[in-house]
Amino acid sequence: MPVAFSPKSLRYEYELYVEQEIEYYKDSIPRVALLRIGDEAVTSLRQQEQTSFDEILLWAEVDRIIRNRLRVPAFNAWKRRRLRRLEEYRRPERWGLTNDGPLVSAIRTREHAHVLVAGARAEGPAIFLAANGCQVTALNDDPDLVDRVIHVAGEAGLISRFTPCVSALARFEPAPDDAPLAAVICTSDALQRLPIHERTRVINILKNATLDGGVHLVQTIAAGQSVLSLEELTSQYRGWATSVVPDRNADQVFLARKLVA
Repeated sequence: MPVAFSPKSLRYEYELYVEQEIEYYKDSIPRVALLRIGDEAVTSLRQQEQTSFDEILLWAEVDRIIRNRLRVPAFNAWKRRRLRRLEEYRRPERWGLTNDGPLVSAIRTREHAHVLVAGARAEGPAIFLAANGCQVTALNDDPDLVDRVIHVAGEAGLISRFTPCVSALARFEPAPDDAPLAAVICTSDALQRLPIHERTRVINILKNATLDGGVHLVQTIAAGQSVLSLEELTSQYRGWATSVVPDRNADQVFLARKLVA
């Protein structure tokens, strides 16, 4: 049976946030600086009359020192900030979207749904969907872009709603225990670089992984330039209800809805 997604507690989100901030700090400093913090942790433990300690206790002390250096907010302060930020992130306008746009319309009433966001060059769509209750698989072949999405998600307390995936769309295939997809959001760059036969294979995989009534949104015109053929997409989605909808900045989106069997 597919795994069902359930919302996590704020306390759980907070612990993930703290862990992420500490790990980002460790990754941002030279190894010699991290070793110095380790020495500081040893000194601190000895001052606490810890005559013997193992590696787990030592790393816990290192994390405590880093947490103090970063001045990570206490839970109640983080909770107030998180709720304000979450309210802001739920607004389509925050991400340059409109209330009647295809992305916003597609996910209404789809709270806790599983959504694939593929090839996005910015974090907006993925964060918007997660803030509105979706479970998001964020797929991109650029690890820096995936990392940025996860970092913003962590700051917003949304990290548990994300599954990061560094991969080209051509190599992506849902795992057998993944929840079915309620929506697929696909930017032009994720598909246009693929040969037609590869696009056909990828689209068929995504169609089969999508629930009845689910939607696919595929960018066909970006910044006024045609990037994918409507004729090809219409042929690929034969048997689905299809339409073309305008989006902001002269973009155009192909929308396909899987008919209920």
